[in-house]
Amino acid sequence: MTEQLALLVADVYGAAGALRRAGEALASAEGQTQARWQLMSVVSEQPLPVARAARRLGVARQGVQRIAANLVRDGLAEFQDNPDHLTSPLLTLTEAGQRVLAAITARAATAHQAMGEGISVEDVAAARSVLQRLTQQTDIWADAPTTRKEDA
Repeated sequence: MTEQLALLVADVYGAAGALRRAGEALASAEGQTQARWQLMSVVSEQPLPVARAARRLGVARQGVQRIAANLVRDGLAEFQDNPDHLTSPLLTLTEAGQRVLAAITARAATAHQAMGEGISVEDVAAARSVLQRLTQQTDIWADAPTTRKEDA
């Protein structure tokens, strides 16, 4: 099991790299980066403070703050007052940002169709299920006391 899990982890890293490269290509076709696309996507669901958007993306707040400032500078997003926290404004997309996100999303849908060619819906669902369980188990292990990690 240990060897197979190590190989799966290596495959996941390989897939992540390939998907990151594909994401950059999709985003760049609309003059964006994958990081900007991810942030636009996260705040398209609902306006969020930068810190919460960073947590959702699993990245550092400082990096998200820089990207958010650039999106605002470029007219793709704006900060709104946050009634729950006066010093943490909410980042939201402008109409221009919504149009850019929709264009990237449409490109992604076409790309996903091509990427999934020859892979059954059942196989994709099974892969998602395994990755979700692996993520949960990894989070449990990572959150365990340090002494347990030393035993690994």
